[in-house]
Amino acid sequence: MLKASFIPTAPQRELRELVRYRTHLIEERSREVNRVHKVLEDANLKLASVATDIMGVSGREMLAAIIAGQTDPTALAQLAKARLRTKIVELERALKGHVHDSHRLLLKLHLEHIDELNAKIIELEAEIAKLLPPFDQDDLLERLQTIPGVGEKVAQVMVAEVGTDMSRFQSAAHLASWAGLVPGKNESAGRNRSAKTNKANRYLKSALVEAAQAVGHTHDTHLAAQYHRLAARRGKKRAAVAVAHSILVIVYHVIRWGTVYTDLGANYFDERKADIVQHQLVKRLERLGFKVSLEPQSVAA
Repeated sequence: MLKASFIPTAPQRELRELVRYRTHLIEERSREVNRVHKVLEDANLKLASVATDIMGVSGREMLAAIIAGQTDPTALAQLAKARLRTKIVELERALKGHVHDSHRLLLKLHLEHIDELNAKIIELEAEIAKLLPPFDQDDLLERLQTIPGVGEKVAQVMVAEVGTDMSRFQSAAHLASWAGLVPGKNESAGRNRSAKTNKANRYLKSALVEAAQAVGHTHDTHLAAQYHRLAARRGKKRAAVAVAHSILVIVYHVIRWGTVYTDLGANYFDERKADIVQHQLVKRLERLGFKVSLEPQSVAA
């Protein structure tokens, strides 16, 4: 159980409210961008298939031209900037569509809303920056960002939701339980079955899962190795939750003991069970018809 004294201080509550509202605005912005994608698809414009970010400089100029009434795909493609100019031919094909006045109106309204949300997010981030210094003792935010997958915003969410006093939690396991990153209880006839994680602090849990998914796009860290090992057996969603749990345990120790994260390395799991890995690989090769003979690699003097 959590200690009864786990009541956020007034400064933490103030920071938490701002960070949570920023999360809501970012989520709303993502939904609005998805609506822009839907309008483009309805108009048979495949801009997103060529431009990675339709909200980038090139994409916004093309969208502005479409709203203004431009329909010539060649003229629209010429608005591409920087590296996107290498895809002019693809852009011309992607921008051949059937744009109606209703599409232009929807695009205009969606983009205006996105700009309004961006302005609010910037305003919130300026205020958040003013409230953060008391929570950033000993460069805590910078140390948190040494954890794979943890960026500036995720680190801020962690501090806002958890605080900086880990004595409020009896252990890292209690913190993980509070964050809803432990399996739920599903027992029947004396047997335990796999169950979904508990519902708890959705803001912290979402930020940690987002960090874990970012780790899943890499391959050179201990957490990345954990993600890919679990994803192969149990799927990406469960792997992300498991890695999110690991990240939170690391966060607990970094905050409580004032340490800096030290990566165990991508080969940690293999090195820990070297004999088992060797045996499995040899068996796989033998099943493919190979005769395997292993010889230790010589170490240079």
